[in-house]
Amino acid sequence: MPTTRHASAGILSDKLADKRQEIVELLTRAYWMEMETVMSYLANASNLDGIRADEIAEALHADVQEELGHARRFAKRIKELYGTTPGSLQFTPEQTYLQPPEDTTDVVTVIKGVIEAEAGAIEHYTRIIEACDGVDWATQDMVIDVLRDEEGHMRTFERYLKEFE
Repeated sequence: MPTTRHASAGILSDKLADKRQEIVELLTRAYWMEMETVMSYLANASNLDGIRADEIAEALHADVQEELGHARRFAKRIKELYGTTPGSLQFTPEQTYLQPPEDTTDVVTVIKGVIEAEAGAIEHYTRIIEACDGVDWATQDMVIDVLRDEEGHMRTFERYLKEFE
């Protein structure tokens, strides 16, 4: 069933269809990044051992909920932009740096993986913000909000790294 568009201006207008598609593709990548981060954080939090690991595991468990919330926001915005949120068969993992280490007490490797994941998210979300500038204020505003969260996560884990090294 074809979608009837009523907007004559803004990102939902027909004249911005190509830009809208570009933004949907960027949001889809962001969605997958968040979903993969949820899986990796959950695995790492569940696998860590040791007294010093408890705080990191707790932080990861808390971040799982926040990252899942980000994925939900991206999925909703994809739909609002006439896109389709992909299913699991379209998933391709990328986070080699965030796989649980063999040594379950190796907290530093997990912390460094989290920092790399957050830095990658910050880089990608900045790219989305730039792509939205002047054409899609709603998406830009949403991604700025998510970017703020990711910067906070990265700074938290940078502080953990200082302590553990």
